[in-house]
Amino acid sequence: MTPDANDAVTVCTARVKLRARRHVLWLRRLWESTPGALGLSISFEEVERLLVDEEVRARAEEAFYRCDPAARALAEPIRAADAAVAADPLIDRLRHQFDLDDADVDLLTLTVAAEADPWLRRAYAFIHDDATSGHPSQWLAGQLFGWPPAVRLEADSNLVRWRLARPIDGQPNPWSAVAAWAVDPFVTDHLLQGAWLDPELGDAVRLVWPTDPTSPRRLYPAALASMADFVNMIEPVEAGGPRIEIFLSGAPGAGKRTLVAQLCAELKMPVIVADADRLLGSNIEPEAARLSVLRVERSARMLDAAVLWRSTEEVAASWRAVAPPRLTVFDISGSPTRAPDDDAVRRVVRLPSLAQADRAALWADMSPLPVPDPVLDWALLPADIARAAAAAAAGPEAVFDACRGAVRIDASALARRLPLPYTWDDIVLSAQVRRHIEELEAQARSRWPVYEQWGFGRLCSMGRGITALFAGPSGTGKTMAAQVVAAALGMELYRVDLAGVVSKYIGETEKHLREVFDGCERANVLLFFDEADALFGRRTEVKDAHDRFANIEIDYLMQRMEQFDGIAVLATNRKHEIDDAFLRRFRFIIDFLPPGVEERRELWTKALLAESPAGEQLLDGIDFDFLADRLTMTGADIKGAAMAAAFLAHAEGTKIGMPHVMHAVSRELAKHGQVLRAGVLQ
Repeated sequence: MTPDANDAVTVCTARVKLRARRHVLWLRRLWESTPGALGLSISFEEVERLLVDEEVRARAEEAFYRCDPAARALAEPIRAADAAVAADPLIDRLRHQFDLDDADVDLLTLTVAAEADPWLRRAYAFIHDDATSGHPSQWLAGQLFGWPPAVRLEADSNLVRWRLARPIDGQPNPWSAVAAWAVDPFVTDHLLQGAWLDPELGDAVRLVWPTDPTSPRRLYPAALASMADFVNMIEPVEAGGPRIEIFLSGAPGAGKRTLVAQLCAELKMPVIVADADRLLGSNIEPEAARLSVLRVERSARMLDAAVLWRSTEEVAASWRAVAPPRLTVFDISGSPTRAPDDDAVRRVVRLPSLAQADRAALWADMSPLPVPDPVLDWALLPADIARAAAAAAAGPEAVFDACRGAVRIDASALARRLPLPYTWDDIVLSAQVRRHIEELEAQARSRWPVYEQWGFGRLCSMGRGITALFAGPSGTGKTMAAQVVAAALGMELYRVDLAGVVSKYIGETEKHLREVFDGCERANVLLFFDEADALFGRRTEVKDAHDRFANIEIDYLMQRMEQFDGIAVLATNRKHEIDDAFLRRFRFIIDFLPPGVEERRELWTKALLAESPAGEQLLDGIDFDFLADRLTMTGADIKGAAMAAAFLAHAEGTKIGMPHVMHAVSRELAKHGQVLRAGVLQ
């Protein structure tokens, strides 16, 4: 217990006891002068006393206090006790912050004294002349503190509105003069222990005191400066200015709480961080929700603090503030859904993604180890970097796992993770196509230095990702190329089958695409949209609503691909059906052509392994030149034929020979409706 808190309780109790002692002296004189019978009977003298005019009785009481030696001896201690209550800093804080008048303070003092010294309740019952009424009441306050008859606290009084003290629930008439009152635990905790936060809020709130604003790293210096300027330009509430509401939009873990703490350090004010989901969840009754809001705002008023409401998307937008603090910040992840208070001014602040330099600097603040590649290359949030730094002592793999766990995608069954078994040595492409894909990889690898260090990010108005169109017949290596690029970049590859995403129901396709992109927004993944013909093949002249919505779906896909900060590749077999307007929006357009003779020979030699991992020779007389010259097949067909030939040879217990290969080739060509002529081997 702090000295000030102890003094506050002491002076409240002393003030009540002194006034009660003096009033009891008056009652003793009054009742001794009124002889009455015992039991239930009431004497004529007592009835006459009870019916005396209130002003006459008050004058008589004042005269008694002036003339009676014992009462007169209490006059100076009572004045001193009144002065002590008025001068006490904790009580004065309550009076000033909640605009309490003298009657409010009198009744509050009466309720606090009863909590501090329960024996006083017997004195209260005596003064009430009712052994069952050992509680504070407005009538009792009027008797002890000399209220005029017209003074009466109602539901709109500040003492009640802020629930500092109020009639006890469940009484037939809570606003009668003798109704029982109780002090709120917030007041007793404040006066008994010097506490500032309402104890009923529990661990759903946390108080952050302002610190040296120069010490913590500024994650979002531009946003911080903008908010501080905005608040400082608004006239203070005390001078008639409006309340301020800031909606801070960013992903969970983006450092919004740290940013608000830094803002309040700039403003030299504490901040109360309140978990709205825990306090105001959807299952809570409206009145209970309102009370929780009041408790938070009451604590903020006591501290001259700002309030940061977290998890506000989970809260019904219908609750209203009682009297909000000067500054309220709402932690949101999208756009504001709650209407501002009528007299509040509002600003929406959207936090940008951390630049590569910011991520590196934040890592350096947390760990002495070199900055790992995932921190540099992945769109990590401050909280993700903190978790990765905490795992740094366990080694690079632990850091990588922490980063990968932080950006795990959630795109349900619409996106499927593909394995990455291939490298550049495994893929066979023409020299021109290979160079084009290598350029794609190089841009993906160096995009952050170019965007951020060289300043070319200003040219990317939509997003900072890289989009590519892989066009060409089936089996020409589009999927394999995506696997090679993803593996080279250390990214995961997710395949989105647009044939499964496209819906016949209007608006459903956009919903599915939104799920995919939202699920992968921060993941370090390469998104590969396969079967794009399912979407682009629907684009026609607008003849009906379905045609119009088909075009809207394509627009939406292209828009989200441009906004995606990762790598997005779209594969199609029918490039000619895509409008030039859409083609211009791809960073890369790579045409995959059927392999030529040289590419086919390399594909056959890679597909037909010369020996097993144990060193066993597997081939017998394979004519690779013939296969490349005479058989026009795609890479996928060659791989399928090689696999089938291996199974045929193994079943016969022999090495793989040309008969096995040609039989497999005939089966593979038959899938496409082609027949291998009998004289092809001649």
